[in-house]
Amino acid sequence: MKTPPNIQAMTTPTLPSLLLPLLTLLSLSQHKPAQATELARCTPSEHHGSTLTIMHLYGPCSPFRTSKSPPTWESNLLEMASRDEARLLYLTRMATTVTTSKKTIVPIASGRQIIQSTNYIVRVSVGTPPQPLLMAMDTSNDAAWIPCAGCVGCSPSVFDSTKSSTYKTLGCQAVQCKQVPNPSCTGSACTFNLTYGSSTIQANLSQDTFTLTATDTVPDYTFGCLQQVTGTSIPPQGLLGLGRGSFSLPSQTQSLYQSTFSYCLPSFKSLNFSGSLRLGTVGQPIRIKSTPLLKNPRRPSLYYVNMIGISVGRRLVDIPTATLEFNASTGAGTIFDSGTAVTRLVEPAYNAVRDEFRRRINGTVSTLGGFDTCYMGPIIAPTITLHFTGMNVTLPLDNILIRSTSGSLTCLAMAAAPANVNSVLNVIANMQQQNHRVLIDVPNSRLGVAREMCSS
Repeated sequence: MKTPPNIQAMTTPTLPSLLLPLLTLLSLSQHKPAQATELARCTPSEHHGSTLTIMHLYGPCSPFRTSKSPPTWESNLLEMASRDEARLLYLTRMATTVTTSKKTIVPIASGRQIIQSTNYIVRVSVGTPPQPLLMAMDTSNDAAWIPCAGCVGCSPSVFDSTKSSTYKTLGCQAVQCKQVPNPSCTGSACTFNLTYGSSTIQANLSQDTFTLTATDTVPDYTFGCLQQVTGTSIPPQGLLGLGRGSFSLPSQTQSLYQSTFSYCLPSFKSLNFSGSLRLGTVGQPIRIKSTPLLKNPRRPSLYYVNMIGISVGRRLVDIPTATLEFNASTGAGTIFDSGTAVTRLVEPAYNAVRDEFRRRINGTVSTLGGFDTCYMGPIIAPTITLHFTGMNVTLPLDNILIRSTSGSLTCLAMAAAPANVNSVLNVIANMQQQNHRVLIDVPNSRLGVAREMCSS
């Protein structure tokens, strides 16, 4: 495989860089209940502009924090890998036909323990007066939908539309009713059905005011007011779609944010962090390497990019070209996704990366669930660089290794796409995106990545 022209020379990592702290899966769940000193940190601090304080799911200030016994790190890891397989199946089976048809900071927190996928959550208020919700952020979906009062199969924490003076249900004659999947009429209301993960939902097509920050409100935001849910993969307080379709946040706020946003995902291990979703062109990184966005009309919600190679250490791995090529007809190629936990590569590409990774490490290989490259004890591992057209992203060790709290086992945090879903997608997942700012600039058709520590 020839070296792509834009791949820059890389230097061998120094020993200090190889000893960076590794991800500790139990760190979210081993902390004792918040003490008085911790509670003091929950007092909102002074902020300027459109910045909101961020709260970790199991941090001292989180409303979701419980005293229940946490799972072991092994069961947590296996569960994460299992949910990734369902996520890959969902992404692969997404709609294959085209549907006819100033600076803002929104907080992000890790939502992998309260929702049946590995999405992060953002605080959004809906209605007048505003009702606060922690909604899952999903870059591969478009529509927002929220559990509404009276919903069958929804969680107890729901939006009460009867208490909002700005709420309205859209009728069957509304233009938007012709754009939702499987529309139907219940009386004069437009309803629709769709599948998300392993769940199916029925919702009334509705509009209300979405409040993103103290200064940014979006009137008449179109969303689904959930009436019935089957299955367990629905985020309990709803979903905010950041995809490319007409019902997504970037599309519905185009006049306000110019279909531009960026996000920095905090590490799973962090209790106090500054992960953020930044909406609009103001405040975005000026000097950021980027790669062109590719548009697939058969999967219009997804953010495709052209990945042209992968290096392990300084070695460009020999990967069959066809496994990385973008193909709009088959859906093949590479996407960035906020809802998948661990990067999945088409099997020939993963095998090539895995084999080179193993070659550089002395030790007996073991497995754990869906992870097939694990070692007893700490290891000195090479970095991994993802090469895209016009952009290289070198992943630090804490983005590619998972290590147990006791230090007894260390695994490569990547896997092959599940064979049972016939996947042709390479998915750059949220663990590999953590502590990087990912810029999505739809008008200029580019995706940028810059290193940014948003975990403390």
